[in-house]
Amino acid sequence: MDAFRTSTDVLFILLGAIMILAMHAGFAFLELGTVRKKNQVNALVKILTDFAVSTIAYFFIGYSVAYGVNLLAPVSELNIASGYGMVKFFFLVTFAAAIPAIVSGGIAERAKFHPQSAATFILVGLVYPFFEGMIWNNNFGVQDWMKASFGATFHDFAGSVVVHAVGGWIGLAAVLHLGARRGRYSKEGRIAAHPPSSIPFLALGAWILIVGWFGFNVMSAQKIEGISGLVAMNSLMAMVGGTLVATFTGKNDPGFIHNGPLAGLVAVCAGSDIMHPLGALIVGGIAGGMFVYLFTITQNKWKIDDVLGVWPLHGICGAWGGIAAGLFGSKALGGMGGVSILAQIVGTLMGIVIAFVGGYIVYGVLKKTVGIRLSDEDEFNGADLSIHQISASPERETNW
Repeated sequence: MDAFRTSTDVLFILLGAIMILAMHAGFAFLELGTVRKKNQVNALVKILTDFAVSTIAYFFIGYSVAYGVNLLAPVSELNIASGYGMVKFFFLVTFAAAIPAIVSGGIAERAKFHPQSAATFILVGLVYPFFEGMIWNNNFGVQDWMKASFGATFHDFAGSVVVHAVGGWIGLAAVLHLGARRGRYSKEGRIAAHPPSSIPFLALGAWILIVGWFGFNVMSAQKIEGISGLVAMNSLMAMVGGTLVATFTGKNDPGFIHNGPLAGLVAVCAGSDIMHPLGALIVGGIAGGMFVYLFTITQNKWKIDDVLGVWPLHGICGAWGGIAAGLFGSKALGGMGGVSILAQIVGTLMGIVIAFVGGYIVYGVLKKTVGIRLSDEDEFNGADLSIHQISASPERETNW
């Protein structure tokens, strides 16, 4: 029975890893559908390449930083318990690779290719696992300090803060270093619209992410005995809440409507295992409204050219999710209890500071040394032709 339980745990977390791996296709198509046609190929290539770079960085550096596990040990040591430790790495690297996938949407259409790969390696190898280990492995005794100070540890079941807020705030740092796309804002204060190139592809990306998110949240239990229908139900309710509020506040805009469920799912990750479904509906709804409002303000008033709105979607809605777990996870609001609003606020702020400062330093150094932005001519021609020498739909025929 022990062997059967172990192999079942391996299968459980493997299925979760595969579902989250599929989410990266969602990231790719969401970006592809949002950017202009001359940058569609670059969107696809970035997500796949960044995943590969992330895996290497996490295998050799990041996983050890976060959990102290040496993956260069003999295979006889790695393969114990039916290889559970290795499939756990697979599961967690899909989380880690979400960091550059999130950032990719913010810096789209004007970032150099290989400097972004270098940034991915550093972020996934050092910055992300530094905070991940503090929260999910009690590195440096941070969670012990939280419990002693506030009566409870920082609760982030599936990564509202650890993954999404961290990715979103790193993305903001990268966008600030890059500046706006060429021609986006004029000196006279006018704003040039860059409408999405393909609503169907944008919608496809959103749907892939929605489906995969149930692996992201439910399989965060990491073992079959920890599986919870509550997590699935809360994920569903938050997704629905985000969709409906984004539909209303976004005035039927398809871009907002398809990002609304993602905002709700980002926000519910942290407390999905302790909230009441009605609380999850409210949390997701608030996130959907926050995304629409902050995306509009960011683009039009503050003139921060965050192409996919990764800072409001992941950075802000992720931070809201961390705090919301302390509110709606409490027994007073129908939750399971065992959380502290102060611990949630402090843990969320720690994630924001580490992510933004770390991201600002990484992209600042790369900007000063090798440069992170395409030339005006390359940006005008589009990243597809400038970097990859082919468009998404080449139509030229040979003359022979």
